[in-house]
Amino acid sequence: MSILKDTISITAITLAAGLALGVVQDITADPIARQKLKAKQEAYKAVFPEAEKFGEVVLDDMAEELAGTLSENGYGAQNIDEVMTAFDSSDNEIGYAFTITTSEGYGGDIQFAMGVQADGTLNGISILSIGETAGLGMKADTDAFKDQFKNKNVEKFKYTKSGASAEDEIDALSGATITTNAMTNGVNAGLCAFQYMEGGAQ
Repeated sequence: MSILKDTISITAITLAAGLALGVVQDITADPIARQKLKAKQEAYKAVFPEAEKFGEVVLDDMAEELAGTLSENGYGAQNIDEVMTAFDSSDNEIGYAFTITTSEGYGGDIQFAMGVQADGTLNGISILSIGETAGLGMKADTDAFKDQFKNKNVEKFKYTKSGASAEDEIDALSGATITTNAMTNGVNAGLCAFQYMEGGAQ
């Protein structure tokens, strides 16, 4: 009888705890989602300050073709999570903002936003999520690193350990080649997506 009571008590406690956890999750889910959306909107504005507003590009049928294009160009570890068209105050399209995830980071996925003007000039990048090593890979989220991509119009970037001397070169993070490679490939995937949008989304 005692075992039966204990079993009933434990079951009741487990059910109550599960229910409470579910309620807490429901309560916190919306604020977390809103915070993520706000962070993304701020990132888009940071990488495309001249844009008055953004409109989401519904990829649907293009998504598979875009993924194939990235893979063919060597960016199979990168994913274009979202594409936004940037508009000026007169509703003219002035470029695109992308959310990109690269899985090549030392600490796992790195997600960032980047803005590309209609002429192919990269406005800059803004990191949304990163978990690299403190003092090494985390330096990817510093202006000193991110600004190397800013206001550049190149087909793709490469990194160097001997000092960048060309428009398409960036200085690798000291002691964090894996992170540098992940970020460079991620940005290049974004440029590849831009070229696809310009030529393949007509």
